[in-house]
Parts: sequence; structure tokens; C-alpha cells
Amino acid sequence: MSIPAAIFKRRRTRGGEPGASARYSVRRAGGGSSLMARSRSGRGAGRFLPPAARRDGVDRISALSDDLLLLVLRRLDTRSALAAGSLSRRWAHLPRELPALDLSAGDILPPRYHRWVLFHRDCCRIGIPKLYRSFFQRELRPNIRRYERRAMRTFTRAMESFLDERPPPRSPRRVSQLRLEFFVTGAAAAGSMNRLIAEAIDAWGVEELEAVAKPPLQPRGVVHSFPSHCLCRDPRASRLRSLKLGGCFVPPPLHGGHSALATLVLQSLPESTPPAAYERIFTSCPQLRTLHLVSCSCRDDNGEPLKVTVDAPSSEIRELVVDSCKFASLLLRSLPCLESLASLGCAVFFESSSSSPCLRQWNLTRYKGVILVPFRQYLPQLRKLDLDRFLGCTPEITSLMIRFTGPDRWIVPEAASPCSFLPRLKRLLVADVPSSWDVSWPRLLLEMAPSLEVLHISIAAVEYEPGEEISWQPGEVQLHHLKEFVVAGFQGTARQIYLVKFVVGACTVLRRVAMFKDGHARDKGHWDWEMVTQQRSWTDEEKDSTLRQIMDGISSSTAPLMELILS
Repeated sequence: MSIPAAIFKRRRTRGGEPGASARYSVRRAGGGSSLMARSRSGRGAGRFLPPAARRDGVDRISALSDDLLLLVLRRLDTRSALAAGSLSRRWAHLPRELPALDLSAGDILPPRYHRWVLFHRDCCRIGIPKLYRSFFQRELRPNIRRYERRAMRTFTRAMESFLDERPPPRSPRRVSQLRLEFFVTGAAAAGSMNRLIAEAIDAWGVEELEAVAKPPLQPRGVVHSFPSHCLCRDPRASRLRSLKLGGCFVPPPLHGGHSALATLVLQSLPESTPPAAYERIFTSCPQLRTLHLVSCSCRDDNGEPLKVTVDAPSSEIRELVVDSCKFASLLLRSLPCLESLASLGCAVFFESSSSSPCLRQWNLTRYKGVILVPFRQYLPQLRKLDLDRFLGCTPEITSLMIRFTGPDRWIVPEAASPCSFLPRLKRLLVADVPSSWDVSWPRLLLEMAPSLEVLHISIAAVEYEPGEEISWQPGEVQLHHLKEFVVAGFQGTARQIYLVKFVVGACTVLRRVAMFKDGHARDKGHWDWEMVTQQRSWTDEEKDSTLRQIMDGISSSTAPLMELILS
């Protein structure tokens, strides 16, 4: 492995970016210490026109109406739009009328920083050779962190200058959306960011706020905190409707103010966050309608994940997303208004069928197993689970998306005869079924869903050895409502043929069966999907053999009414 010399090449000239020093690069890219510095040279925006366009001495751009100029500014990035106020007095008030601001310390960083970060990420992914470990510790990582600190100093000065500029009383600043991204580098920078957030909520009337604090390279557990854990000075007057916090300590209960807050997204909360902090979000914010927890953690002093229990009978939450969170589990004891749930990589369970009686949509993703083959033989046998553990308390679901994956199949049939856990289920997607599994396992879901109308299955090719097959007990299963059955990734294996044959034989009103050799399921949001397929021709022999195997033993009264597609 060799290190590209161009990444670390330096020159002493003050010319273009590749030859500039790190200090000069950050200062130059930051645009100085103020985003609103007034330029006194020239005559308005017209000086940027070509000579032929300004021979008559008329500033045609500035002569446009405010509405047209604002249309132009809204198509620029925030730094350029704010800097437009320095063109002339005619433009000075326009940036105060911008409805949305996107302020990011990352915009100040030069291209060299981003090349270093990508190089560091690639090396960490494939492993750092011993020869370069000293270089990484003494040169690369300190330089990356130095860039971040310098960028934050420049960004902080710009924000302080921006806040110190007081607009005229007749034209106060009004901003409906604010997105803020910064690095956690020290108390001074944190104070400026807190001041900006408080000013946006109290004075500007922000309705949608996104504040993402990025930790410096490598250090873990570095997060941003608010003064006295408060977002603003007067929460009762807040117009905030949507709030996203990333890399921050959880603020205090929001029930004392922010009465308009309906959407809350918490991302990358630290491992030290106690379970009570997450549980308090559900109980202390009854006005919330949407809650997303993304990459959040909750661990004890020994590093073991902790369990979070939700018991909020007065909550109005209708949409809950738990994505890649490091909890032992999330137990829903009472969340009565919940309608849509996405549990992506996190174990979410219901205490009883009355825990969330309004639940209609569920996106359920779970991975279990060990990938490295040499270690699998030394670990205890993978714990097997049945579907009752997941779906036994959700009888009102009408749409279900399931992604159960892993090197070995960990879903098993129940010991007792299956019962109707999903009597109202209409649409079902079983996505990314590993080809090493017995792909007929979705039959378990069919036996639980007598009202199912649409069934889509996608099979993902993997390199693991085929696992054990399911020994199905003989029995009659009738599906009187299933009309569409689509399989993507169909390769004509014995178990795939068995599944298609079972569905065709069990359905009485099936109208469309489609099998595609290539394809997958693509999410459309959290609770909808589409089947993406690629055209790949079948030989006549493949078609005849597949059709003969599927239709063998199927009643002739069903076959003429069904459209069978092989593509």
C-alpha cells in the first residue's frame, strides 16, 4: 500500500489551493470573518456585468423588483445569498427576507481536507499497514483535526458577526427553515452555536430546525450540549414545528413549551444517554406526531446495551422510526395512537395486542448471525425464533415489509399449528431473502394472513452454503383473496419452485404470477416499495421445464384464469 504524494504535497506560494498553506486555505475558503462584510468598490451589482451590458451606466440587475431578486437568491447557496447583501444598498435588505438558511462549517473546509478524510476512511476500512501507523497518529489525524478547529474558528466569527448585525425594526429577519451543521471543538464555538439556535427560535420564528453537531475525527463520546439543556429563552412563544438534533445531549422535556412541535428526529445520541431520557420523550411530549430515533445508543458502564420501555398512554405519536439504534430492545407497552412503525436493525416488541391497537404499517428489518466462517463453529448455535415473537400482538396490520437476513436461517415454524396473527393484512413484501435460506419460509406468513391480496418476494444471491430445509407438515391452506404474486431473483431451484407451486395451488382468485431472474425490492419511503426488475431472457427449455414443474398437479380450472409471466 502506498500513500498518494499529491494528497500531502505542499508549496510555499500563495497561489492556487494546492500550493496554499493549511492556514491560508481555511482563511481563504471561509471568506473572511464575516458573511456580511460590505464591499465599497464599484457601483452595485452592475459591476459584475460584461462591459457591453453596462455601457449605458444602468444597473439592470438591481433595477429588478424585490420578488425577482429573491427568486435569484433562493437558487444560490446560503453563503452566496448572504454575501449578496454587500453588493449595494439596494441589495442590503434582501438576505433578511430569505425563508431558508443552510449554514455549514463543512463549506469552509478546502478540498484538501476532504481528500484526507476519504483517504483516512479507506485506510481504516482495509486496514492500516504497520509502516504507516506512526504517520497516521502523528501527521494525518492531527492535520485533519487542525483543519476542523480552524474552520470552526472562522465559522464562529462569521456567525457572531452575522448575529451582531441588527436589522432595521421595520424589516426584521424572518426565517422558516434553518439547517446548521458544525464541529464540536470547544466551549466558545458551542456558545456561538447555542446563541444562533436561540436567536432563530426566539427572534426569527423558525418553524423547521436542524442542528447537527459532528464530533472531531476519532474521539468518541464528544457531543454538543445546550445551556441549562434549553434550546431557547422563551419556549412558550416558540413556533417550532419540526426539530432534528444530531450529536447532542437530549434536551429537557419539551412539554413546558414548543406546543407546536409535531416532528422530532434524534440522531447519534451518545452511549451515556440513560433509558429514562428516551422514555421521557414519549411521555413529556404529548403533542408529537412523528418521532425518529436514528443511530442512537444506550449502554451501561460495562458497555452492554440497555432496554428501553415505552409506556405513554397519552402520547399522540402516529409515526415511529427506530433506525440502527444500539438498544437491547425497545418494548412498546402503551403507544395507543401509533399507526406506522419502522424498526430497522433494532429489536422492537409489543407487550400485548392492546399496546398499539391502531398500528397499520410495519417495516421490520432484522439481521442475526456471524459472517466469518472460522468463528461460527466456536459460537453457540444461533438462537431460533418464530414469528409469534414479532407478529403475535399486531392483528390490525394491513401492510407489512419484512427483511430477515443473516448467513443462516433463524426463523422456524411454530411447534403448534399456526393461527391467524394477521387477519387484516393486505400487502406483504418479503425482501432480500438470502439464497442460502430455505426460500419457502414465507409460507409461514401466508398461513397467518387469510386476507392477503398482494405478495412480493425478492431473493438476494449470497455465497453461503445452503442451510437446512423446512419440513412442512401436510395440510390444506386456502388463500381466497391473493391476486398478485411476484418473485424477483428467481433461479428455479427446488425450494423456489416449491414456493411458487404452493402459492399457485393454494389461491383461488390468483390473476398474476411473475417470476424475474434479476431484480430487487426498492423502498419508497419507509412503508411502500416497488419491484425493480431487469429484462433477462429465458430459453424455451427453461420456460417449459419451469412451467411443467409449477403446474404439475394444479387444477386446470385455475390455470386459464391466471397470467403467468417469465421475464
